[in-house]
Amino acid sequence: MIRVLIADDEALMRTGVRLILENDEEIRIVAEAQDAREAVEACRAHTVDVALLDIRMPGDGITAVAEIARHSARTRAVMLTAFGEEPTVTSALRAGAHGYLLKDTGPRELIDAVRRAAAGEPVLAPQVTRQLVEFRTRSGHGGETAGRRLAELTPAERDVLRLLGTGLSNAEIAARLHLSSGTVKAHISSILTRTGCTNRVQAAVLAHEAGLLD
Repeated sequence: MIRVLIADDEALMRTGVRLILENDEEIRIVAEAQDAREAVEACRAHTVDVALLDIRMPGDGITAVAEIARHSARTRAVMLTAFGEEPTVTSALRAGAHGYLLKDTGPRELIDAVRRAAAGEPVLAPQVTRQLVEFRTRSGHGGETAGRRLAELTPAERDVLRLLGTGLSNAEIAARLHLSSGTVKAHISSILTRTGCTNRVQAAVLAHEAGLLD
């Protein structure tokens, strides 16, 4: 069972997301919140696997992500918002968000994203990924620094990171590289340690910033 928190200051949005997710037998909505404080408290009071958080709710969604990352280690925080500007996306991911989705995400895609987030996989809307890449290409932002952070990776780890950056699961990466899932998992653990990333999404963004997917 995947236990989900929905945090949004719009009651209609919370109701719509609940109706979509409750179509999946393995997803259960354990709490709802209308501001950042309520979201953090709900993650402390309940066992929450995935927290879907709006950015612009009272108290600030990014603040809620940072608090959840500090105090609710098992919870995967995923932004679900209408705002996809690069600075906002980057701030959320650096605060500890495990994913970033836009509110025009389809019902089937939303359910799949919740499942993937619960499994610890990165969840980025395609539009968001494209924007991060375009921003890096236009400005060169972070490219040199990101490249230095990848310097200690082995060739095998760089291959895994490149595929992780495209959003593939462990099983899909294993199939592409003809490795076992256990080996891929070990590579990802090493990648996080060597690069200083705290989760797979930050590693995926780092891969984009370093130009590994170009």
